[in-house]
Amino acid sequence: RLRAAMDSAVLAQIGVVCVLGAMSPGPSLAVVLRNTVAGGRLRGVMTGLGHGIGFFFYALLAVSGLAVVMATGDTVFWALQWGGAAVLVWLGWQFLLSEGGEVADHDSGGREGFVAGFLVAFLNPKILAFFVAVFSQFIEPGLALNDRLVIALLAGVIDASWYMLVATVIAGTPLLDILRRHAWAIDRAVGSLLLLLAVALLLRAF
Repeated sequence: RLRAAMDSAVLAQIGVVCVLGAMSPGPSLAVVLRNTVAGGRLRGVMTGLGHGIGFFFYALLAVSGLAVVMATGDTVFWALQWGGAAVLVWLGWQFLLSEGGEVADHDSGGREGFVAGFLVAFLNPKILAFFVAVFSQFIEPGLALNDRLVIALLAGVIDASWYMLVATVIAGTPLLDILRRHAWAIDRAVGSLLLLLAVALLLRAF
C-alpha cells in the first residue's frame, strides 16, 4: 500500500490497471472513433482530451475519499445514473439521426469533440465504481495530498493519452477513409450502442 511516501512499484500497478481500463472497448472508444471519422484528427484528439479530463475528476474524487461517499449516497449516485443515461440518450439519438454527411474534408469540430468526450466520462457512474474498487486497494487515509494528486493525474493522463493516440493513429492511415465511406453505418451502430447502454443504466437505477 501507499504510505507516507509514494511507492513507485504500487504506482506502476495503478498505472497498469488504468491502461487496461482505458483500452477496454466501450462507449468511450466508440465515441472517440465516431468523432475521428466525422471531424478528423482534431476532433478525435479533443474527444480523447475531454474524456481524460472527466476521468481525472473522478480519479481526484476517488483519491480524496469523496467517491466512496458518493457511491454510498443514494441521491448523488441516482443523479449520476440518470445524468449519464440522459447524455447517452442524447448522443445516441444524434448519431442515429445523422445521415453520414457530417464527415468533413479537414479537421474540424474540436469543441464538440471535447464536450462529448468529457460528458461520456464525467457522467458515467461505472467509472466511479471502477475507481472505488481500484483505489481502495492502494490508498490509505494518511496518504499525502501531493501523492493523491499524482495518482489522479496519472489516471487522467493515461486515459487521455490512450484515446488521443487512437484518434491520431486512425487519422493518419487509410483506415480513416474506409471508415468514412461507411460513416452512416458507424453512426447507426454507435448510436444504437449508446442507447442500449442508457437503457441498461436506467434499469439498474430502478
